[in-house]
Amino acid sequence: MIALVLAMVWTRRGQAVTLALLTMFGVAAAVAAPAYLRAADRAVAAGQVATADAASRSLTLIARQHDPRPGKSNPDAVKADVKLTETGSSLAAIPGFDYVYAAEYATLGVEPTDKIRTRFVYRQDACAHLTMTAGRCIIGESDVVIGEQTAQRRHLAPGDEITLQYAFYNSDPRVAAFVADGTPKRFLITGVYHATDAGDAYWGRHNYFGADTGGRAGEPAFVTNASLTGMDHGAVELSLDGSTGPGALTVDRLPAVRDGLARVQARATALGTGLEVDTGIPDLLTRIDAGRSAAHRIVPVLAVSLVLLACLTIYLAVGYGTEGRRPELAVVALRGARWGQRWWLATGENLVAILAGTILGCVAGQLIVDAFAAWRFPGLGADPGLAALRWAPVAALAAVVTALLAERRQLGRPVAELLRRVPPQARVASAIAAEAVVVLLAVVAVLQLIVSDGGLDGVGTFATGLVLVAAALVAARLLLPWATVFARRQLRDGRLAAAVAAFQLSRRPGGARLFALLTAAVAVVGYAACAVDVGARGREVQAGVGTGAARVVAVGPVSRQGLLSAVHAVDATGAFAMAVVRLPASKDQPPVLAVDVRGLKAVANWGGAVPDLRDLQPAAGAPVVLRGARLSLDMTAAGLTAGKPLLATVTLAPVGGPADLKVELGEFQGGRHAYAFDAPACADGCRLKALQIAGRQGSLDLTGRFTVHALTGRWRLSAGGELTDAADGVQAEITSLNGLPDGMFLQPADVPDPLPVAIAGDAVRPTVLGLDGRAQPIAEKARIAAVPGLGAPAVLTDLDYADRASTDADPSTTAQVWLAPAAPADVLTRLRDQGLVVTSDIRADQVRSQLDKQGPALALWFYVIVAGLAVALAAGALILAAAVDRARRIEDLTALRGQGLARSAVRRATLWTYPVLVGAAVLAGTAIALLGWRLTGWALPLAGLTPPALPLPSAPRPTTMLGAAAAAFLILAGVAVLAGRRTLRAIR
Repeated sequence: MIALVLAMVWTRRGQAVTLALLTMFGVAAAVAAPAYLRAADRAVAAGQVATADAASRSLTLIARQHDPRPGKSNPDAVKADVKLTETGSSLAAIPGFDYVYAAEYATLGVEPTDKIRTRFVYRQDACAHLTMTAGRCIIGESDVVIGEQTAQRRHLAPGDEITLQYAFYNSDPRVAAFVADGTPKRFLITGVYHATDAGDAYWGRHNYFGADTGGRAGEPAFVTNASLTGMDHGAVELSLDGSTGPGALTVDRLPAVRDGLARVQARATALGTGLEVDTGIPDLLTRIDAGRSAAHRIVPVLAVSLVLLACLTIYLAVGYGTEGRRPELAVVALRGARWGQRWWLATGENLVAILAGTILGCVAGQLIVDAFAAWRFPGLGADPGLAALRWAPVAALAAVVTALLAERRQLGRPVAELLRRVPPQARVASAIAAEAVVVLLAVVAVLQLIVSDGGLDGVGTFATGLVLVAAALVAARLLLPWATVFARRQLRDGRLAAAVAAFQLSRRPGGARLFALLTAAVAVVGYAACAVDVGARGREVQAGVGTGAARVVAVGPVSRQGLLSAVHAVDATGAFAMAVVRLPASKDQPPVLAVDVRGLKAVANWGGAVPDLRDLQPAAGAPVVLRGARLSLDMTAAGLTAGKPLLATVTLAPVGGPADLKVELGEFQGGRHAYAFDAPACADGCRLKALQIAGRQGSLDLTGRFTVHALTGRWRLSAGGELTDAADGVQAEITSLNGLPDGMFLQPADVPDPLPVAIAGDAVRPTVLGLDGRAQPIAEKARIAAVPGLGAPAVLTDLDYADRASTDADPSTTAQVWLAPAAPADVLTRLRDQGLVVTSDIRADQVRSQLDKQGPALALWFYVIVAGLAVALAAGALILAAAVDRARRIEDLTALRGQGLARSAVRRATLWTYPVLVGAAVLAGTAIALLGWRLTGWALPLAGLTPPALPLPSAPRPTTMLGAAAAAFLILAGVAVLAGRRTLRAIR
């Protein structure tokens, strides 16, 4: 019996090979999905590690040692201090990490005020990571190197001597300064440096060159270990920084890294509170896990769809093959074969082909992924293994069950029906019932997807595949009967070729299933195109609108006017540079982006049409400018409450920056007085930002009236008082300062109030947090889709107006300069020449590259594989259908030819039967793909598990769908024409 089955396979080897190939595609999809996920896991981890900053790839152990000097601290505490030089390597024993030892404390002596300390740092091998712009690096016990900005600011150079003294910070509000507490020591400045790469992992998480005290960028004084330990000092901060070496964070080593971090944390906890662990690696591991999770949710969606499509293809193939063998099955039945023998002879041929296809699919699936990974993930590999075969038995079983179901109808028919040339009509009721079950399953899956809020697990994983297959079955049920109507009309009108072709489609068994299969295959291709297009455009929006501009340069702490002045000096017209300050969102307030409005059109990335935002900068009044190295305010105070003094503070913004001034004028004195103060920075002019009137802490029921003489123009007063008429200057009456810890503020009314803003999303509120942290009234002047760099909800306003409306003198620590693609190559040098300290340079194309290496983007490449396999399945089904129908079509068309049918009509009927079917399937399949995308595409985490607050695209572009449909049509129609040409050659 086995020999007979094998002989049958050899006799119809074309059909057997086709069925084996169709099975191979289905099993290959089941094998390729887990294999691809394994490769994607490796690529996700490698991509995140490659694009992570140094802080995210480092581990820092910090041990704070007590003051060792006699009488300064508890001797027992000193003995309990952790010495990282002795225990650090055993504490942080994580393989693959490189470790650097460092120590530091604060000193005074470089800066002219005790509000600003100098970090006194020893760092192992520091000279190898510093570039000396003057002099040499440290060698001896009294050598020190200082930063470029420090040297320029303090007029220091190599060869100069400085005296440094250990200091600690006194946080008492009455002091709030660094207090010297050690014997001074003289040092020789041997060199002036700048960090070769401030973002290098070598520097760990210490933020040596970030924002520092005094509103300036950090520049530690680097010394030898002998210098640090030899100077009279108190408490010291010791650290051991570990950074990942090559290959330390591959996906295979992540469990070991997690275990190592847990051990380090446990050991640190066991040693007491004197030791802490500071690391960004857990956040990096979280991002890797999120990317892998997104990929593991995206890939199975179309993998399942392809397996379902393969089952439909096998059902069609087996059904077609069994239909062609009806006379053979009748002969077997007439010879009295037992039921089991009939089943074996009917199914054995197909089962052999399915078994061969399963074996080939297991190999092909892994080989496809290997080749694809070698192309897309060079150097990482696909890491093949038996785990990739875990779904192969399920796919093979599904193929066997599908084949048995397809053969069931013919095996159960009487011999007389099997011997009929024209097969009996299919049972419409049972077919509709089966299709209704598929439709019902699709509805349940979509509902489950909605209820679970996009949970792509369980039934939700099958939602897309069920929707596409169910819709294809419904389309075949509704559309194919129209082929008979069309054929009759063509026959009535005398168009014989079209009539013959249409009857060929409508009256042949399996025609509806073939159309459903082709439609479902095109739908899978279209759905893959939807996902790839929407994902790519979403990453484009994230990189462009999400970054804000082609380049975003973060700069060290600087005043807002200083930032504007520096950028204007570099780009006078706003053609390629724009000053920006980001204000973070609070619990109930949207984030605010304050920008130099003149650069919005040329610099900001809007992801589309640029909105008209001219109303953000209406005409403003002239600012109040005071000039002179020594200034005074002529003020009169009256009606002061005895024993409850009022304190006056003035905030000034030097023209051109770089730092605003906040000068305490002292207590108000009754009567008219001149309140003088030194202001060297105002020699070229300072803009008066605000005059603050407040009481001492805890003072209540303050009263009084004050007049600022010789000031003209319009003014505004915050809560706590009201303006009154004055013949000379501006006068205010204090009503109540209760509940106003900062008192009240008198400001020039030189900018619009409320502040003009553009609003994106649901951010309509009467106020936002201003640059000074106070509530700032706003007036909506424009509605936009998203604020570049922030998304929605968010608020956009003019930086100059927002600064002039603020009352503070604090430098902005979130200052940025946005650059257009047309920015000159030396733009960073120009910015540095204007006194800005560049701390980072983020490019939109780099962000796009990073996004392309994350889980969602990598997972979508699998959809390209699926689309190719879907087209291959459809092409195989066309070839099989043509092969099974060929003998009967040749016989029928030859008979018609003998009855006088023209050769040209035969040619058209033969060549265009299946291409027309393909064209209809492409149209229906594309529509179904769009329907499936609308119902289930929203659940795909194309932007990651936590999508950004940006208006990401949700629908594919028409050109993408047209391109995918055209490609599918050309391939399938080409296969159909080739199959028809073979049939045509045999017609006499």
